[in-house]
Amino acid sequence: MLPLKLLLGGLIKEGTLKIIDHRGRAYAFGNGAEPSVTLRLHDRRLPWKMLRHPSLAVGEAYMDGRLTIEGGDILQFLNLVAANSGGATYDRMPTRFLRALLCRLRQANSERRARRNVARHYEFKTEFYDLFLDGNRQYSCGYFRSPNDSLDQAQCNKLDHIAGKLLLAPHHRVLDIGCGWGTLARHINAVSGAKVTGITLSEEQCNAANAMAQAEGRQGDIEFRLEDYRKIAGPFDRVVSVGMFEHVGLPNYDTYFRCINDLLTDDGIAMVHTIGRADGPGVTNEWTEKYIFPGGYSPALSEVMPAVERSGLFVSDVEVWRTHYGRTTEHWYRRFQQNRDRIRAMYDERFCRMFEFFLAGCVGSFDWGGLVVFQIQLGKKVDSVPLTRDYLYAQ
Repeated sequence: MLPLKLLLGGLIKEGTLKIIDHRGRAYAFGNGAEPSVTLRLHDRRLPWKMLRHPSLAVGEAYMDGRLTIEGGDILQFLNLVAANSGGATYDRMPTRFLRALLCRLRQANSERRARRNVARHYEFKTEFYDLFLDGNRQYSCGYFRSPNDSLDQAQCNKLDHIAGKLLLAPHHRVLDIGCGWGTLARHINAVSGAKVTGITLSEEQCNAANAMAQAEGRQGDIEFRLEDYRKIAGPFDRVVSVGMFEHVGLPNYDTYFRCINDLLTDDGIAMVHTIGRADGPGVTNEWTEKYIFPGGYSPALSEVMPAVERSGLFVSDVEVWRTHYGRTTEHWYRRFQQNRDRIRAMYDERFCRMFEFFLAGCVGSFDWGGLVVFQIQLGKKVDSVPLTRDYLYAQ
């Protein structure tokens, strides 16, 4: 079929992708070797939709059951495509240009829009996240010191690594922007005695975080607020943000870093942990922007640093985590599959297909598509942190 040949003819070079159309006709792309995945299309119009908007059409068809997988699974399919394409979306240039403009408009995340966007993804039941995250409920990249680390160990490694970069002391006041369910805040308090304020725009997360702090008897040391980063008052000795910067939006970078600068004490330290692009500025995947993270964008360093420079903050360290998130999301995908029946009972089959498509796509994007994690350490002074990273690895 012409649209399939135009879309896949030169794409699949390693491995094999077999497609059966709505009439039962079979097509094969690739070199005939493993890995091999077989798709069945149940909609005669789907090939043309895939040609025009590949990621959106495939994602929606999978969610609706108009595309099913008969050999392999969705993770194997998306990994096969990502490995052969290097994560490229193959959008036509005029379409990509228009999408880039539209993405910039959608990233103008006002306080009202930011709250609405957060509700689209983070207001699912806390019990749902417990079915695929680690035991401490961390919804961000783990740090695999060893390839054999479990998901729980990698997430503990991450907490220790971040706490080390903050150079904490018992008298410090710490702000956690985008605190999630409060795991990092509780860890910081536990290892240092510092008092921590966590802010989030998710009511579900805020309630769960406060409940945990209360259950542990730490209300006096930790508090969680439903508040926007643009409204919080300082000063703070330390500011940390993990997995939240992706929701700020490019038009708000200057505001974000100016807020951090204003919130920090003169000898303060900040650390921003975010998904980023190793291959320069881009656009958010159409399907992801529509169904998972509206208004979200993972930036290139070249898009972040000008705003940092204008804010008056000094960059003391930049660390790049490469395939750590691919490993993390594969763990999430496997755990999701183990609990799929329980998740379907909690929501429905279409929701399960949506979320497993998201998780499987993340694995390929981090392993093959140029997405990484940046940890950017900031301060107001050139000597706010030690001159080497040795302090991170001292006993």
